[in-house]
This record gives sequence, C-alpha cells and structure tokens, in this order.
Amino acid sequence: MSENPVFAQIKQEVDDNDVVLFMKGTPMFPQCGFSAAVVQALSTIGVKFKGVNVLDDMEIREGIKAYTNWPTIPQLYVKGEFVGGCDIIREMFETGELKQLLDEKGIENAA
Repeated sequence: MSENPVFAQIKQEVDDNDVVLFMKGTPMFPQCGFSAAVVQALSTIGVKFKGVNVLDDMEIREGIKAYTNWPTIPQLYVKGEFVGGCDIIREMFETGELKQLLDEKGIENAA
C-alpha cells in the first residue's frame, strides 16, 4: 500500500506545531459551527494553536479524514497526537479534561 502523498504534508503540520486544528475556515473566521466551537474552547483556555483551513485545499480536506480514519472536521492534534473532533473537544472542555491534557503536554496558556 502506497502512502497518500498528502499525508506527508499533514504530518509536517502536526509535527511542526504543538497544537493544530484542521478546520473549515480560520481561527479568526470559522466557516462552520463545529470549527467555531473548537476555536471557542481553545481560545477560552487561552492556548495558542495553528489553524489549517481545509477549505483551501481539497486534498488536505479529504486526506485528513483518511490520515486519522476520522470522518469529520474539525480535528484537533496536540503534540502530534489526534485528540478528537468537535463533540469530544467540547465535552473535554466542559469537564476540564482539555485544559488538563494541555497542561500535561506542557502547552502554555497565552493568558
């Protein structure tokens, strides 16, 4: 099985940034409610993150789903590890698990 060429690009983003959100739109202008909800959670915690707009690149948009075998966007990665999509992140945020995970991974808050 040959690896999807877009996987290298996705892996580079995940490896180069401590917190990466593959999303529809940008952190300043999310293009869907699910992406906006994850941006809101991360912003409330005060963590810096890189947003990758999957609407700009159809290969990344489809490739990210295959990369994690996860069917939906947004997708959050922390220190190279896939954390989850909107529902998981929202639940983790509400229970305090998201902040705990970020703290355990050594991610600094901007606040």
